[in-house]
Amino acid sequence: MYETYLNNETEYGWYLCLDSERIIGGLGVIENDFHDRKDLTPNVCALYTEKEYRCQGIAGQLLDIVVKDMKSKGITPIYLITDHTSLYERYGWEFLCMVQGDDEPDMTRMYIHR
Repeated sequence: MYETYLNNETEYGWYLCLDSERIIGGLGVIENDFHDRKDLTPNVCALYTEKEYRCQGIAGQLLDIVVKDMKSKGITPIYLITDHTSLYERYGWEFLCMVQGDDEPDMTRMYIHR
């Protein structure tokens, strides 16, 4: 995945938030986040912020950056799956449907950003 992004063979990649040289947050954009709706692509995945940096708006900024970047490349809408029920709505994401995760017993929530 890294080589295809660095070689400009894909529009998808990884976004990082740094504090000096320390990675404190990030997320990725991939084709499918291991669910049965292969037609709903691309997917934001692996949103994470280090514990001591949470509640400072970093996740929201990362989400905003990835939405703007994908739109600048003509890629819209984008999707994500999550078990959270209030985080993503704050940043313009809408619940779309339930999807079945690969090898998962329960359905999970899928969101869309248009």
